[in-house]
Order: sequence, then C-alpha cells, then structure tokens
Amino acid sequence: MNWAFLQGLLSGVNKYSTAFGRVWLSIVFLFRVMVFVVAAEKVWGDEQKDFKCNTAQPGCHNVCYDHFFPVSHVRLWALQLIFVTCPSLLVVMHVAYREDREKKHRLKYGENCRRLYQNTGKKRGGLWWTYVLTLVFKIGVDATFVYLLYHIYEGYDFPLLIKCQQKPCPNTVDCFIARPTEKRIFTLFMVVTSLACILLSIFEILYLVGKRCRECVTSPNHSRQVVTNTMSSGSNLMESNTLKLTSENTPKTPAPSYSVAIS
Repeated sequence: MNWAFLQGLLSGVNKYSTAFGRVWLSIVFLFRVMVFVVAAEKVWGDEQKDFKCNTAQPGCHNVCYDHFFPVSHVRLWALQLIFVTCPSLLVVMHVAYREDREKKHRLKYGENCRRLYQNTGKKRGGLWWTYVLTLVFKIGVDATFVYLLYHIYEGYDFPLLIKCQQKPCPNTVDCFIARPTEKRIFTLFMVVTSLACILLSIFEILYLVGKRCRECVTSPNHSRQVVTNTMSSGSNLMESNTLKLTSENTPKTPAPSYSVAIS
C-alpha cells in the first residue's frame, strides 16, 4: 500500500470537510480500515479450511460451508469500505475542477479580472450539493451492508455448533467454526462503527442544511438593513444640501444706520 498517496488523499478530503466529517474520517480509517487490515483478515484467515464437519462424505464439507457462509465477512467488509470511502473523492475532484476553471479564467482575462469563486473550497452552489449527496450515498452504503450482514448470516452471532442437512450429506452433520467468539467480537465492532458513521453523516447533513437555512434567513435581513442605511444616509445628505442652498439664496439685508444730529 502506498501510504504517501493515502496520506495526501486523506489530507485533501479532510481539508474540505466539516467537524463531523473529520470525526467520520478518523473513525473510518482508524477503527475500520486499520482494524480490518491488521486484525480481521488474520482472524478469519482461510475460514473454509478451518470449517470442520464430522463426516468424510465428499462434497458435504463444501456444501455446508457455502450454505452457512455464502459470502465471506472479510470480503463483504472490503466492498463496504471501498464503496463508503470513494464518494469523498468526488468533493476533492469538484474542488480541483473549480480551481482549474478559476485558473483558466485568469489566464484568459488577466489577474485583475473578477473571480469566478471567492473561495474554491467553500461549500456553495454545486459543491454544496455534491457534498450532501456524498453523505446520503455513504449513509445508504453503510445501512445496506449492515442489513446484508444481518440478512445473510441471520444475525451477528457465531454459534459454536452448526447442524447441516444439505445434500450430499448422508444425514444431519455437526459442523464447527474456528474462533467463533473472536469473530463475533470483531463483527459487532464493525457493525457498531458502521452505525456510528451513519449517525455522524446524519448529523452532518442536519448541520449543513440548518446552516444553509440560517444564511438564507439572515441574508435578506442584512440586505434590507444595508438598503435602509443607504436610504437614510441619502436623505440626510439631501437635507443638508437643501439647508445649504436655502441659506445661500436668502438675501442679506444691511443693518440700518442711525445718524445722530448734534445741535
């Protein structure tokens, strides 16, 4: 794995995320990806080889394993992590598209031209919708895989003993899973972290929508206040000019002179 590429990718995603998004990213890569790579793969290992049945009937072992474990937990989690992390790249790609468009605009009209975006990484317009849609997609992916894990394996538990009656088994066969308690703990851990990521994404959507609604409410009031201040300053200026013109047009009468006759 190229850790330098992964570090650059995470720093780019983290740069344009909110506080909830940064916490989500930390949970995904510290508690899900690292646990998956370091521990989960070693716990499962070659699970079909470790799956034992008390029969020597050819094919019975493979049929029973395929019946109870149609999809490997490790491969299912790998698909989940791929689908849940890829949408974050769309935000980085959208910001890169904005930066490239801004660069071409400056080359065409000069450095002193009006900018297309005040801040290319600010979540406004299309970038806001891209960010929200990625959150909705991540919620859907995590919820779908949590449900699939429960539906395929009929819960999150690993029984110590499995009764198998599939053909070509001659009768009811007892099968045993390797390290069932350890696998149960890791399964519950991955499910809990997935639910935590779903809650964080929901909170982030509510935060973004609430912030956007507040800006929409306060923006007309601010513009109305600016217009009112402009009109009041204009009326004060007109009044002062009127008073000045009135004082200039008023004729000045000389003071009467009095002559004193001395007799």
